[in-house]
Amino acid sequence: MSDLPTNDRVRIGEAAEALGVSTDTLRRWIAAGRVTADRTEGGQRTLSRGEVNRLLAERRKAGADRPIVAQSARNRFPGVVTEVKVDGVAATVEVQAGPHRLLSLLTREAVDELGLAPGSEVVCVVKATSVIVEVPS
Repeated sequence: MSDLPTNDRVRIGEAAEALGVSTDTLRRWIAAGRVTADRTEGGQRTLSRGEVNRLLAERRKAGADRPIVAQSARNRFPGVVTEVKVDGVAATVEVQAGPHRLLSLLTREAVDELGLAPGSEVVCVVKATSVIVEVPS
């Protein structure tokens, strides 16, 4: 994905698509002060193209600082945790990875060790020989 030009402003959906995140994730980043956005007279949020380029550079740098040296799984989805539900020994973690919503079932201990919480940047790795969904007659 190439950088956007440094002039003009883009709507939040356009910026989210360029960054490979959901609009909800981008709204959370704005609310947390990680991203600067303005509102149009009509109430739409917009970001400067320079701000989007800054975020793209941050995401590239973060990926370069954490190289994976070996991996057998080919299905890797970088994303952002949107929800964590912990119940006893088990937990579910929902991740928005671009247009994909992934749900992972793991132990409560794993959630604690990884420090997973909404807003955490993660990479979901899917390794399966087949996924079958059947409806009985």
